[in-house]
Amino acid sequence: MKKLTILLFASLLGFTAYAQDSEEVKSETVAQETSPKIEFKTEEIDYGTIKKGADGVRQFEFTNTGNDVLIISRVYSTCGCTVPKKPEAPIAPGESGVIEVKYDTKRVGPIRKTISVYSNAGKEPLPLKIKGTIVE
Repeated sequence: MKKLTILLFASLLGFTAYAQDSEEVKSETVAQETSPKIEFKTEEIDYGTIKKGADGVRQFEFTNTGNDVLIISRVYSTCGCTVPKKPEAPIAPGESGVIEVKYDTKRVGPIRKTISVYSNAGKEPLPLKIKGTIVE
C-alpha cells in the first residue's frame, strides 16, 4: 500500500510540473509574439581619424521591427567623455528613431567606447560601440 501511495504521489507531482512547464512555454510564446524588437542599421560607428575639437556627434538609427511599442528606458556610457541621448517618446511598431552619441573630441588618442541601451525589447542591455582616433 505504501508503494502505491508513493507511486500515485510521484505521478501527480510529475503531472503538475509538466503542466506548469507547458503554461510557461505558452506564455513565453505569446510574449514573443507581442513584443517590441529593436534593430539598428549598425551597432558600431567608426569616427575614423578626426581632428581635435571636431564634431563628435553621431547617430545610431534604429527601427522597431516588433509588434508592440518600444520604450528605451535608458542609454548609458561608462565614460563621461561619451554622452548618449535617447528618444523620449515611445517608438511604435514599424517606426524609426535615433540614439545620439556625443564624444568629447578634445581628448587626443584612440576612441573605444560602449554605450548600453536598456529597453523593453529584451532583458539584457544592447551594446553599441564607437571607435576612431583623434589627432592634434
